Amino acid sequence: MNTTRRAFLKTSAATAFATALPITTSRAAAAAPKPKVKLAVASYSYWHFKTAKVPIETVIDSASELGLHGVDILHRQMDLPEKDPLTAEHRAYLRRLKRHALHRGTGLVGLSIHQNFVSPDRTFLEQQIAHTHKCIEIAYELGVPCIRLNSGRWNTIKSFDDLMKARGIEPVLPGHTEDEGFQWCIDSIQKCLAKAEQCGVTLAVENHWGLSRTPEGLLRIVNAIKSPWLGALMDTGNFLEDPYDKLKQIASKVIYVQAKTYDGGGEWYTLDLDYKRIAGILAEVSYTGYVALEFEGKEDPSTAVPQSIAMLRRAFDIV
Repeated sequence: MNTTRRAFLKTSAATAFATALPITTSRAAAAAPKPKVKLAVASYSYWHFKTAKVPIETVIDSASELGLHGVDILHRQMDLPEKDPLTAEHRAYLRRLKRHALHRGTGLVGLSIHQNFVSPDRTFLEQQIAHTHKCIEIAYELGVPCIRLNSGRWNTIKSFDDLMKARGIEPVLPGHTEDEGFQWCIDSIQKCLAKAEQCGVTLAVENHWGLSRTPEGLLRIVNAIKSPWLGALMDTGNFLEDPYDKLKQIASKVIYVQAKTYDGGGEWYTLDLDYKRIAGILAEVSYTGYVALEFEGKEDPSTAVPQSIAMLRRAFDIV
């Protein structure tokens, strides 16, 4: 074989290899499955404050039977006192829950707490901050990575039923301004961040009633605090009018999602939510975190929760 022919064959082989490489890589990339959201269930789905508490262990069992990635625990549903400091006995209870979840192959992925950072009373705010610190400790003990925070509200409408009749809108406390409320909330959250970082627990402010009732209010709080330990929680059922545009506004800040359903009619109201559309909104921002079902209807959760999970699996294309 002469030199010219050998050179030609070497060049041809190299070219063929180089040409084949990106095709192989491209095929491998195309074959790789796209990341999907992880489905969980909120313990609130089984208890709406109106009956005897459903034990968290029961919710863990249900999540396991449904093949879910995790459980979002409602703090007030736990077998713990609301205000007392954590004792050795309380910590033992938390460890038993964590062990039970391990045995059932289900993660504990969220802790939904109640606190209010909207008040001119400094003593009250310090109590709320201390409560949040305690809940961060609870999450740490459970191995829960995320806590749901409320912004807080003015409480000028005392009854929650009346607040729902008012579509979540209430007057500002006389003698004060919305700007003051936002500053109290932002300052209070900032006082929780060092504890959150120490425990490795991320705080997520929900679009809940109060200051975070609107996308603008939620983003005002989240954008004011530059910390990797704070983000937004998207509750799909808490924007009562024009929900999709509003959900889209907050999507880029979302680190956790709670998905409302209302089989049997809602406890306070019913929304006909298009979860295919919501899945698309989340996909646009490459969200692949947890979506925790919050069933808030009047149907028996033993049938409604599996129905809702099946619907979410279809909407998010989860086999």
